[in-house]
Amino acid sequence: MKRKIILLLFSFLFFLETNAQCAMCRAVLESEEGQTAAQGINDGIVYLMAVPYILVFGIGFFIYKKYNTLKK
Repeated sequence: MKRKIILLLFSFLFFLETNAQCAMCRAVLESEEGQTAAQGINDGIVYLMAVPYILVFGIGFFIYKKYNTLKK
């Protein structure tokens, strides 16, 4: 169980450094002078990608706790 928790924590801590652009977005954003828009696009994509995972984890945790307390 500890191993799963550690793996989960590492996955949440290290996914923020990913570059999550499609090929078309990357081509358009690399042509500009300042890379501020590219960084903003990356942050937005990662944010939109993370929210469903957090929601599914929260719902799964709630269901686990609900069924775990019923067994006791």
